[in-house]
Amino acid sequence: MNVNRSTDVIVLGGGAAGLMCAAVAGARGRRVVVIEGSKRCGKKILMSGGGRCNFTNLYSGPENFLSANPHFCKSALARYTPADFIALVEAHGIAYHEKERGQLFCDESSKQIVAMLLDECASAGVEIRVNEPIERVTRPAQGGFEVTTSAVTLHAESVVVATGGLSIPKMGASDIGYRIARDFGLPVHATRAGLVPFTVDGSARSAFAELSGIGTTVEAACNDGMFEAGLLFTHRGLSGPAMLQVSSYWQPGDTVAIDWFAGEPVGGWLDGERAARPNARLASALAKRFPRRLANWLAERCTPGNARLKQLDEAKTSALVGELSAWPFTPDATEGYRTAEVTLGGVDTNVLSSATLAVKNVDGLYFIGEVVDVTGHLGGHNFQWAWASAKAAGEVV
Repeated sequence: MNVNRSTDVIVLGGGAAGLMCAAVAGARGRRVVVIEGSKRCGKKILMSGGGRCNFTNLYSGPENFLSANPHFCKSALARYTPADFIALVEAHGIAYHEKERGQLFCDESSKQIVAMLLDECASAGVEIRVNEPIERVTRPAQGGFEVTTSAVTLHAESVVVATGGLSIPKMGASDIGYRIARDFGLPVHATRAGLVPFTVDGSARSAFAELSGIGTTVEAACNDGMFEAGLLFTHRGLSGPAMLQVSSYWQPGDTVAIDWFAGEPVGGWLDGERAARPNARLASALAKRFPRRLANWLAERCTPGNARLKQLDEAKTSALVGELSAWPFTPDATEGYRTAEVTLGGVDTNVLSSATLAVKNVDGLYFIGEVVDVTGHLGGHNFQWAWASAKAAGEVV
């Protein structure tokens, strides 16, 4: 084992935030070593966006993030914007497109974003060590930090923890970043899976499974979150962007309100259908708007059941409108970290500088990216936080 080799900066984690920070620090002339526990860097980048990487969002701002301190992310996001990252992407000749609502994807492959970051690191003289799980980080008497991996012990003035969260363990996710924080006496907010599908148990599961693969656009609300996006039935429950988004606001026992008409007045639709086809049954009317199986499913579950439209008096109409516009869905659980796109919670931002992501009472220690208690909405926002927080630390580390 190579013991007591020194460098200026050690970045723990070769993901989006880690590579970005290393490139920025290296470009300033700092000697930087990136340590990645898995066999290759950027594995979550490679799988993101269906293999095309939703690398930012044109409209990304503080309102797109959840944190115990919602103001913390403002400084870094303001100083490194989507336009700044787009400029880097364009400088590397990567073609991209806007899919919807500001979401930017590579035209070709996520591999281009990883290659871009690795090229930036190479140009800045950054050393990257892969397949070296981190064993411990200590603060020796002579100052600085010692990082011990399965293969080497390195000494550095500064350490940047960019180890990510717990989501998708098959990609190498671990709790090492949270353990390092606790080793240095830093508080860590409880973590849970975010941007994750919901599951149901018992008879509800078989009912949902019958509709597996059917999708529609809805408006979903839970606590402080409300989103208009796609809903998808699965064999285990509900998924799709609308469900992933509200999952970050959901706690066990909470009910999600689903507006099947996505904000359109249900009463107006019903009046029009009743006037045009008074003898039609509810399922038939709904089938003009939804896939037939979903229309039948909704009609069976709504008050007053699959009645003829002309049979709906004022009370029945009111009940039907209420159920179609705010259908209560109480999940039993979520899919958990296995399929979650992000991890909610993390290192308490109160112990970090919002300007530099440095730990206030431990000189030379930084936490960036997903390991911090800042979690974005679906649609490129989490990558933007990775770039912005990495830039803020890389400029000073």
